[in-house]
Amino acid sequence: MQPSFTLTFAACVARQIRRKFRAKVSFLCLLLLSSTTLIHADDNRQVYSSRHQPWLQAVGKLRVPGQRYEQGRTKHYVEDCSATLVARRGRTQADIIVTAWHCLEYYRDLSRPIVFSTRTGSGEPLYREARRLVDGGGMHADWAVLALAKAIPVDRVPHLTVTQDLPNKEHPVIMAGYSRDSGLGKHGTVLTFDPACAIVREHLSWGSTNCRAYKGSSGGAVIQLRPGGSASMVGVISQGNGEGTSLYVPAANFRSSVARYLD
Repeated sequence: MQPSFTLTFAACVARQIRRKFRAKVSFLCLLLLSSTTLIHADDNRQVYSSRHQPWLQAVGKLRVPGQRYEQGRTKHYVEDCSATLVARRGRTQADIIVTAWHCLEYYRDLSRPIVFSTRTGSGEPLYREARRLVDGGGMHADWAVLALAKAIPVDRVPHLTVTQDLPNKEHPVIMAGYSRDSGLGKHGTVLTFDPACAIVREHLSWGSTNCRAYKGSSGGAVIQLRPGGSASMVGVISQGNGEGTSLYVPAANFRSSVARYLD
């Protein structure tokens, strides 16, 4: 009988607590909901749509089949990153993309293609196989250049030009990529971009910003606008912690490598 009494007493106490503190519990729930909103209130990213600048379409997804050896066995998986379509100014098509070196780190099986995808201005999905041309060789130079199997006309997807200068620390930057967060990024299914963040530190080989970027945005574009409003790629996203700190490799470090393959 003792267990039944204990359960009855506990239920009675719980009932009284619910009645007495119902208002307080409701208040706490509202407070928690408000706190959740505040946690994400500093996320300034936007989801790309047709109302935004069309050159953002140059940033696409990159699917890289990876291969690792674990406990004596080969493990196959897919690395989802971002990449940016680039060309010289005035060109009518582009067949070169830039991404991060670490996105290709475990690409070994050449029979499984790397695939770059983006969307045209009308929203039509577009896919191209890609092959590696040259890369930085490690996290110390986290960049890579790939060639598409077939060029993409500029009237279908705009491209970005790659600057040879370091980003101007006094001007804001835009970071764009396919972040795989469960919030605005929707697990990497949409292109998100931080429209106006600041360069916090800058060195010859890397830079740090207060942009928000998550896993999946690696290889995406760091963009600055010129006085006339045109955009250029000033860096490639290397990594981000999702909390307002993102690292990039300045385009000045790989501009000459890209230029060798541009028409």
